[in-house]
Amino acid sequence: MLLQLEKITKRFGNLTANDQLDFTLAEGEVHALIGENGAGKSTLMRILYGEETPTSGRILLNGRELKLDSPKDAIAAGIGMVHQHFMLFPEFTVAENIVIGREPKAGLVFDRKAAAAEVKALSDKYGMPVDPWQTMGDCPVGIQQRVEILKVLGQGAKIVILDEPTGALTPLEVEWLLKAIKGLAQQGISFILISHKLQEVIHAADRITVLRDGRVTGVMEAKDTNEEELSRLMVGRELQRRNKQAVEPGEGILDVQNVTIQGGKGAKPLLDRVHFQVHAGEIVGIAGVSGNGQSELIQAIAGLRRIDQGRIMVNGTDVTNALPLQVRNAGLAHIPEDRYSWGSSKEESVADNGIMGHLPTHSRSGLLREGKIRETVSRFIDTFKVKTGSLETKAKHLSGGNMQKLIVAREMAHGTPFVIAAEPTRGVDIGAMEIIHEALLQRRREMGAVLLVSSELTEILQLSDRILVMFEGRIAGELTAQEATEERISILMAGGTIHEAG
Repeated sequence: MLLQLEKITKRFGNLTANDQLDFTLAEGEVHALIGENGAGKSTLMRILYGEETPTSGRILLNGRELKLDSPKDAIAAGIGMVHQHFMLFPEFTVAENIVIGREPKAGLVFDRKAAAAEVKALSDKYGMPVDPWQTMGDCPVGIQQRVEILKVLGQGAKIVILDEPTGALTPLEVEWLLKAIKGLAQQGISFILISHKLQEVIHAADRITVLRDGRVTGVMEAKDTNEEELSRLMVGRELQRRNKQAVEPGEGILDVQNVTIQGGKGAKPLLDRVHFQVHAGEIVGIAGVSGNGQSELIQAIAGLRRIDQGRIMVNGTDVTNALPLQVRNAGLAHIPEDRYSWGSSKEESVADNGIMGHLPTHSRSGLLREGKIRETVSRFIDTFKVKTGSLETKAKHLSGGNMQKLIVAREMAHGTPFVIAAEPTRGVDIGAMEIIHEALLQRRREMGAVLLVSSELTEILQLSDRILVMFEGRIAGELTAQEATEERISILMAGGTIHEAG
């Protein structure tokens, strides 16, 4: 066996993140590691990558015990990691990003031609085409990921940890990546694949290890399992099927009228005459490759970015270029696409984060009502199954998925007629996804209007009554739930026309 993690235990004070975990990896194997948020996956991989030291247990590579005190030690041992959020320099070229830290020199000067040649050879060897001279900031997400993988392979990695590798990719990019992983495995590279997407895991992996509450609940061959069994091992119960009842849409709640946001000098508009409505009792999905105007649209509606032309109405109130508080008062709740930049304060407590936006109803004569705050946030935690040590725990100590559940609970509790749900289940496990989806469907049943912006086509297809596809700042097409398929949406996302989909 190439790699063995034996009886790994990691404690943080009273919290046991990993409890006597065993994990093995063979040469040329793709081994998936799955589990709910907070199950211990990230901690285990941080230990393997030298970012954490285990409380007890040991790591064996080719039968010899490894001591990993830093990522530098891991890289030296042939272990590389591609993080969920890429660590690239957008102003550098592809070649410069790949050879950084081991740059070829011509005398004392960085030899760019040699770097480009090295990257071209690396790219050809592993069947991952890239343009060495292209500026990183101009590369689509799929190419950025290839660069990250080539970077760790160029460092000599024989074991590659992929953390949520398909989170921001289009369906075609996902298909390409999974084929590439299998091809690299045939060349002897071993992969540890961390993912919440069970269908992809079954398709890509040779073996699957399931974690729950820091312990292994199952290890199986991918060909011998299915999504239902994996879900049950992850969450400890059968998941409920969501009932998307028929609802007759009501009056228009969001009205976006020919909204335009100009780009820089000589650049295309960030938003180009975007026009649509969302009605009461309706979920409208926005699909598109990241960077095609979705973020600017959300920010414009929420009052976080000014528009140059057009008009935005929320619940009958003109909120064009209004302040965020004014938009909120008009009837908006906002689950933001970046839970840390826009949705929380990592240094504050779970209670403080949970009560954001609810303070007027939780204070008297300017003084906070601590008892009522604790009662409200505790209800959020119970309803959405947020795993936290206490209400005083700092938000930065929550896993990303648990932070997301807290934000969704907080925003849905406003009971507003309109909700922006931007990437509501990014980085959350299948159990949390079930809870969040049910909350959005419940708001729809209550005749609320939901604008769902997601890079997950499965999510868009499951929840949406209508789907708008964005491409280069425009609405490239609109599909009803009955018309929509992954193929049709993918063609529109790439700038094609729906006629090409058949």
